[in-house]
Amino acid sequence: MERIKNLLEILIVSTRLGLSSFGGPTAHLGYFHEEYVRRKKWMDEKSYADLVALAQFLPGPASSQVGMGVGLMRGGVTGGLISFIGFTLPSVIVLIAFALLLTNYDVADAGWIRGLKIVAVAVVAHAVMGMAKKLAPDLKRKALVLFALIATLMWQTAFTQVGVILIAALIGFIIYRNHTVADDDETRFPISKKIASVCLILFFALLFLLPVIKEATGSYWIAVFDSFYRSGSLVFGGGHVVLPLLEQELVPKGWVTQEEFLAGYGATQAVPGPLFTFAAYLGAVMNGWFGGLFATAAIFLPAFLLIVGALPFWDSLRNNKKVKGAIMGVNAAVVGILISAFYTPIWTSSIIEPVDFALAAVLFSMLVFWKLPPWVVVVSGAIGGTLISLI
Repeated sequence: MERIKNLLEILIVSTRLGLSSFGGPTAHLGYFHEEYVRRKKWMDEKSYADLVALAQFLPGPASSQVGMGVGLMRGGVTGGLISFIGFTLPSVIVLIAFALLLTNYDVADAGWIRGLKIVAVAVVAHAVMGMAKKLAPDLKRKALVLFALIATLMWQTAFTQVGVILIAALIGFIIYRNHTVADDDETRFPISKKIASVCLILFFALLFLLPVIKEATGSYWIAVFDSFYRSGSLVFGGGHVVLPLLEQELVPKGWVTQEEFLAGYGATQAVPGPLFTFAAYLGAVMNGWFGGLFATAAIFLPAFLLIVGALPFWDSLRNNKKVKGAIMGVNAAVVGILISAFYTPIWTSSIIEPVDFALAAVLFSMLVFWKLPPWVVVVSGAIGGTLISLI
């Protein structure tokens, strides 16, 4: 009974986040931090930062993997699956509806979308402040934050984040290898390393065998699954990187037209949740509502297999005294990466005029000083953006 109650709570919280988390992957990390760390206290700052760092290492949608990871640590494999469904399903439903009914509807210039972009500014600013205070308290780690910030701003490639994290890990290991910390507690993690190993083996087996099976059988559905699975497996650096991969996979084959692809991209910017749910739109254009669900499962499966497979081993490593210094360096670098993403694309695409900054200041105050729930801030931002567009 207690387990069912726990899983139901995971579903409710993740669905609420799936309905209100606008603004892209960095904003999602801010929403998760606010809900899971500050409000629910399901995990502490250090565990959350470690989870974010792991998601940055792995290919796939980082924010979705963080959400899955929270569910996994809270309720095992079932909790991770429920957390994924709750966070992803709202935008999947909306994007399938776009594909079936509104593929040519232009929402890019709507006032409420402008407001939702500004909401992301307030949410990410709040998350960065909290994480920086906890994870970069001394000058050495502040220097690592600055290094990560500058590097990811100056060299915006898919592999820059991974490179920065590796360098920060090495620096952290050298500087803090003899550093002792008080919290040596193991994180509760209800998944065995045997299950984790099976997931890792399955991830690589599907990645390498699906193209072979596709050629051997000539099956259309296996070809579709392979295209979306491979796209989800090879993405580093955030959800936007998946767009050229999907375009390369689908448009030349004639599965979707260039116009349909671009219309769906515009619709995806208007909905909450992960950018990878763009696959739901594309699948629905190709094969109706079932195709939308099929494509969604295919593109997210690699992320789920990787986070289940990696998290038990990561948990052991992060509590190993020999690698704690490296993790301290990585956590500081994650703060710098978040600040970089806060500037671009979040700030540069959202704060265009003085009135935008004024709305951002109001929303930030609602979140930080008045401590209103995130969904209230989201609704207020949408209303504020609509009013601004009417001025």
